[in-house]
Amino acid sequence: MHPIGRGRLLKAAAVLAAGCLAVASSVTSASGRPMSGDWPTWQKDMRGSRYAAQERQINTRNVGDLKLKWAFGFPRQAGAPHSQPAVVGDTIYFGGPDGQFRALNARTGAPKWQFDLSTVGTGFTQVRDGASVTEGHVYFGDTRGYIYSLDQRSGKLDWATRVEDHVSATVTSSPIVFRGRVYVGVSSGENLMGKEHPCCTFRGQVNALDARTGKIDWKFYTVPEPKQDGTWPNGVPRYGPSGAGVWSTPAIDPETRTLYVGTGQNYSGSGGHFDSVLALDTDTGKARWTRKMTDVDTWRRECNSPSPEDQKYCPNLPDGTALDFDLGAAPNLFTAGGKHLIGIGQKLGVYHVLDASTGEIVWQRQLSKPMPGGGLSGIQWGSSYDGHRLYIATYMGNPGTLYAIDPANGHIIWNTPNPADGCTTGGAAQYPNVCRLGHPPAVSTSPGLVWEGSMDGKLRAYSAEDGKVLWSFDTITDIPTVNGGVGRGGSLSGGGGAVVSQGMVYALTGDMFTPYPNDKGSVLLAFGR
Repeated sequence: MHPIGRGRLLKAAAVLAAGCLAVASSVTSASGRPMSGDWPTWQKDMRGSRYAAQERQINTRNVGDLKLKWAFGFPRQAGAPHSQPAVVGDTIYFGGPDGQFRALNARTGAPKWQFDLSTVGTGFTQVRDGASVTEGHVYFGDTRGYIYSLDQRSGKLDWATRVEDHVSATVTSSPIVFRGRVYVGVSSGENLMGKEHPCCTFRGQVNALDARTGKIDWKFYTVPEPKQDGTWPNGVPRYGPSGAGVWSTPAIDPETRTLYVGTGQNYSGSGGHFDSVLALDTDTGKARWTRKMTDVDTWRRECNSPSPEDQKYCPNLPDGTALDFDLGAAPNLFTAGGKHLIGIGQKLGVYHVLDASTGEIVWQRQLSKPMPGGGLSGIQWGSSYDGHRLYIATYMGNPGTLYAIDPANGHIIWNTPNPADGCTTGGAAQYPNVCRLGHPPAVSTSPGLVWEGSMDGKLRAYSAEDGKVLWSFDTITDIPTVNGGVGRGGSLSGGGGAVVSQGMVYALTGDMFTPYPNDKGSVLLAFGR
């Protein structure tokens, strides 16, 4: 848990920052929204809108003219990409499943620099979160529990801090930078490690790091320290409580200096802030309030097994509370009816809206029914708020459906199911046993438009007014790439969503949870007019 590799770079970085580098950095208003067409962080802005308010080049009249401008291919052996890109100025920044982090020209895909994560620590790693680009630096995490800061112009390492050294720790939470600190959550896959593993000892957490040095300023654990409370049926030690990982990106209210984020389910034992909304003081990490949205929820891999022997390792299976109802979606902060509110989706299929000051429930809307043994039918990664409406998508909601909702009361303004022909047209038609009608990505918006990708391999632009499909692109096809060779899409990737910036739209395709046959590798796609 120590910074690595800062050394002499510290003084140089300070000098460069003071000299106002000729590097495009996102400018942010007091409200927390970027004042340019940049998309500099996963949530787009502090308040988590995922709304490209400054987009003027793409609109409802010309969105049908969008064409694929370039594509970047990932190695087939590396797996699926999940690092939603950040775009600042003329540069796009993203990590890959191959353990590399890259900066390319956002218009052409031409390379600018590349950073190899294997130069830090030991063991292979991947980038599964989106970067935050601000004040001359690029911040992101990896699947070993490291947080990195790179120089925005050169890609050189400023520092790397391992915030959690648990064997299963992973960072899918994308960092957000506020008043000199980097805020990021940590989760894990310990509950997937099998019966021979002494489950479970991981503790979900939110970390605040000094943006300049990487030093951990504070850490908020979501569960108490686990203790052994017996053994599993095979004699392996049993520990608890554990889990309640922080999968998603926080949102921050810059006026009250409050950080909001959701947590996942327990892995074993009971207690802690599982399936909860957290409101933390950004200066101290102390809870202003917490709100648990599911009373009991303890789940590990064996809970989905049909084997009676495996089911002995699922402590809540008999009473029906092995639910997997994470709050893995990123929150939205907005004002409606004169109240400051936080909205957040849950894998249960409910979108919750709470009073941002107290955590009191203002309204809730059930948008899909949970699947047996897990919440894959619910709300997964994130929603969007364009200043007028909330836009929320369900994953495998039979079918997954995109909603426009009144933020004041939860009334549904329109809903558009994943088009019924999604699995019978385009590349998905070749794989009827693989294709599903659902929405893995987070929702994004720009003026008049809603952007969402599907398990059927299609990225779509919908009318924000009435939900009609105005444009679509089928990614399940062979696509020449700027880095040589040919890539191929699949289900649009979860963990992020479409990025809309300065007349371009970017999306990742090739999600690992919908495994279309692919002998070429997944791709990052860039569209323009």
